[in-house]
Amino acid sequence: MEPSLNLPTPARALAVGAHPDDVEFGCGATLAKWAAAGCEIHHLVCTDGSKGTWDPSEDVARLVAVRQEEQRAASRALGGKGDVVFLGWPDGELESGLRQRWELAYWIRQIRPDVVLGHDPWRRYRLHPDHRNAGFLVTDGIVAARDPHFFPEQGAPPHRPAALLLFEAEEPDHVEDVAGFEEAKLAALWAHRSQFRSTMKIDDPSAADEVAGFRQRVLDRLAEHGAHAGIDRGEAFKAMRDL
Repeated sequence: MEPSLNLPTPARALAVGAHPDDVEFGCGATLAKWAAAGCEIHHLVCTDGSKGTWDPSEDVARLVAVRQEEQRAASRALGGKGDVVFLGWPDGELESGLRQRWELAYWIRQIRPDVVLGHDPWRRYRLHPDHRNAGFLVTDGIVAARDPHFFPEQGAPPHRPAALLLFEAEEPDHVEDVAGFEEAKLAALWAHRSQFRSTMKIDDPSAADEVAGFRQRVLDRLAEHGAHAGIDRGEAFKAMRDL
């Protein structure tokens, strides 16, 4: 079956990532496209990113603060205002429990997004537990946020998004055409400078070949996703509309 192509631009979107930089990898160009068309984009990051280094001597408290600033800068690079919610759960220890679900439902009700974006929790052989659990928190949080008898003590009216887009999808069936927004995605990823070595395979930011290699990998992935729908550049998702 041919994938669907391009949702109507939402008035407001909420992208949920397990760690700082996950949203930019998963849907950065889509957010940039929507922001350019007037969408209000928000980020929510579930963990503190404190294990995002290979340096055993790293000052973890400093790293957490750096990664928060990097995430805000990435939001601005995509056309947002730096609106980021940090839940602050310890990196690598995120659970999809009731307390965490409460928090997701709370922020969905506060932000009231038309579209939510998050990790596909059903992707097979996913190694990182934070990605799995962040995905389930999005799906479970949407259910809680939409129904008034979940967490009534929050004092906010229920909210039902129109669509959920799952990135890193096991079975993608929707593509957003992001031609023209590749550079915004790359700029947002480049904001996560603390992750050059561990995530982007850039040991030396002044090494042109390493930077070019990372850039090409991002562009190749966009081309691969776009090919699902017969377009040049895309970001692919599993789309859920009956929420």
